Amino acid sequence: MAFESLTGRLQNVFTILRGKGILTEKDIETAMREVRLALLEADVNYAVVKEFVAGLKEKALGQEILKSLTPGQQVIKLVNEELTTLMGGTASPLKFAGKGPTKIMMVGLQGVGKTTHVGKLAKYLQKLNKRSLLIAADVYRPAAIKQLQILGEQLGVAVFSIEDSTDPIKIVKKGIEQAEKGNYDVVIIDTAGRLHIDEELMKELTELKKIAQPTETLLVVDAMVGQDSVNIAKSFNEQLSITGIILTKLDGDTRGGAAISTKAVTGCPIKFIGMGEKLDQLELFYPERMASRILGMGDVLSLIEKAQATVDAEQAKDFERKFRRAELSFDDYLQQLSQLKEMGPLEDILAMMPDGGKAKGLGNFKVDEKMLTKTEAIIQSMTKEEKTNPDLLNANRRKRIAQGSGTTTQDVNRVIKQFDEMKRMMKQMASNTKKGRGRGNFGNLPFM
Repeated sequence: MAFESLTGRLQNVFTILRGKGILTEKDIETAMREVRLALLEADVNYAVVKEFVAGLKEKALGQEILKSLTPGQQVIKLVNEELTTLMGGTASPLKFAGKGPTKIMMVGLQGVGKTTHVGKLAKYLQKLNKRSLLIAADVYRPAAIKQLQILGEQLGVAVFSIEDSTDPIKIVKKGIEQAEKGNYDVVIIDTAGRLHIDEELMKELTELKKIAQPTETLLVVDAMVGQDSVNIAKSFNEQLSITGIILTKLDGDTRGGAAISTKAVTGCPIKFIGMGEKLDQLELFYPERMASRILGMGDVLSLIEKAQATVDAEQAKDFERKFRRAELSFDDYLQQLSQLKEMGPLEDILAMMPDGGKAKGLGNFKVDEKMLTKTEAIIQSMTKEEKTNPDLLNANRRKRIAQGSGTTTQDVNRVIKQFDEMKRMMKQMASNTKKGRGRGNFGNLPFM
């Protein structure tokens, strides 16, 4: 996961600060040194780190911090605010043209997933009820046009191309004409890339930009290449005046420094982040939420948005009623697992919870997606009566279920045990609610 090591290092620093009733200048000096090392190890640009820590140190040494009743917490709050500002302060949504179709030109090096993210952006725009036309202007990479056409078919989005044409200027001109005639809301232009930045690439992109006059020129950058991605963004911006960046593969095993450095180095906002391979795994970039994730405070707002986008409201109400009465069946359990899977990789969901879910006893919890598939197979192999009344599940029935689901008796026992533990937790929560001890922690559950 991105920022995992950075989050760990910073949390160690904050744990020490929280433990001190009064902070001295030496304490802050030590903390700032650790913050500096943590950022450098995360591949954040050196000049950015130097300026960031200097400004942070100056504010941390102010009287309002040193005289505060909770100085450690005040420093953490300050780091959160400064980190948010460094990454752009607020989200930068797409700008739409006041008249005619909005034209978005996608640029970037070859191999960064540019064409895929044209599809992801089209999917995102569908959620905003925008009708898009994709223009296949990458005439150099083999199968680029075919790839875009396949994405268009999957999404139900129109793709414009000219068969056997090797002239991207002509394709873009004709594509925009088609969009205007067809009253499309948005045109997304998939341009060619190169393995590295060269004069020929920039010349072509500059000419295309003059023809298209795009509202947005978005650069697709691979976060996995670390500091190089910042340098790439700087070069493209100097020659094309890009309006925003799409940072891909931020869900991978990356140090994440690009997300922190890019805005400060280029002045261009990160508009979107790619958080997976699926077409719906493109997220609007919120600096404040990312800062919160980096500092181990979670990202509850994004978690709620994911839940709202995937969970059926009526099913959720029905489940909450059963939850409060501790009436959960295996069918309900299976339904919740399915909805949870729809929200994306479970490790990503845990990462959005404060302390990555550690506060809930999930410290070293590793999600095994294969076990979820086994769990589904086991429950689906039960009879209707067994799903409703787990007390029927004797040894013979468990053996039959294992054979029917292609699993072992031990796997079946594990699923039944997890289900029993969940029901016990439900009863405890329901009891706490009746006794006036809050809402029973229902809000802590992603599917609630």
